[in-house]
Amino acid sequence: MGAEAGDPSSVLSLAAAFSYGVASMAMVFMNKAVLMQYVHSMTLLTLQQIATALLIHFGQVLGLSKRKDFNLITAKKLLPVSIFYNANVGFALASLKGVNIPMYIAIKRITPLAVLVSGCVRGKGKPPAQVTLSVICTAAGVLIAALGDFSFDLYGYCMALTSVFFQTMYLILVEKSGAEDGLSSVDLMFYNSILSLPFLFFLIIATGEFPHSLAVLSAKTASLSFSVILVISLVMGIVLNFTMFWCTIVNSALTTTIVGVLKGVGSTTLGFVLLGGVEVHALNVIGLVINTFGGVWYSYAKYRQKKKATWKIQPDIESHAHK
Repeated sequence: MGAEAGDPSSVLSLAAAFSYGVASMAMVFMNKAVLMQYVHSMTLLTLQQIATALLIHFGQVLGLSKRKDFNLITAKKLLPVSIFYNANVGFALASLKGVNIPMYIAIKRITPLAVLVSGCVRGKGKPPAQVTLSVICTAAGVLIAALGDFSFDLYGYCMALTSVFFQTMYLILVEKSGAEDGLSSVDLMFYNSILSLPFLFFLIIATGEFPHSLAVLSAKTASLSFSVILVISLVMGIVLNFTMFWCTIVNSALTTTIVGVLKGVGSTTLGFVLLGGVEVHALNVIGLVINTFGGVWYSYAKYRQKKKATWKIQPDIESHAHK
């Protein structure tokens, strides 16, 4: 999507991708740290969205940020984006309750497979052999790692796989919406948080989290360490949303997915030593190594594919210029 969005500079593209990678990696650990003490994941997501909406609103009031006025036609268009976003994050948070971080990242690394399949369904054609093989390698790594996962949690695995589906749909829609409507990262964030709230309020009541979750939260905030982790989690939620929208608009849904795969290499390594919950088994480690290798191979294959496409376009432009 880079060329379609007005051929942004490589520095801007790199900055957007790098920012998203760092924010995404930090967010996994912050959410896991909060959920280890506070299990009400949907209430946490609701708080993150309220914090986002308030920050953008007051940012505009104080003249620190710019956004377009709320428009009902645009809101209707972006409603599916918001639904898929919340479904993705909701299922991801639910999976983090029972799945350790290395396995969670390994499962989420299947997202490129889902993006490729959806591309084929939408008539984008058959992907190159290297891309297909790298995706198969990534998926095989998940299966092998799962066989050696002592802390296997079926519910957690199902939640993570469901999250992969919603993340795929969501990324495709964000790319489309940003391109067609000329919306900025801040615009998309604001619409997403406002549209999310009615949906989330319904969910926390329907799942029985509310009002018990607020009573638990009130008691937990008496602890300074928990309060600090919670505040960082809310701030990181805003940073992650911004960088994800920015990366997807400036680059593409595919680039955002590749960045997600690459940051997973660091997260997987750190996941073995931070926050616990990982019992090391040979199969688990071998599977995660294969999964990580597949992810890096996939990123390299996509980079080569994009470079090849750019070189094909270049001579065509030059030949037209000389006519």
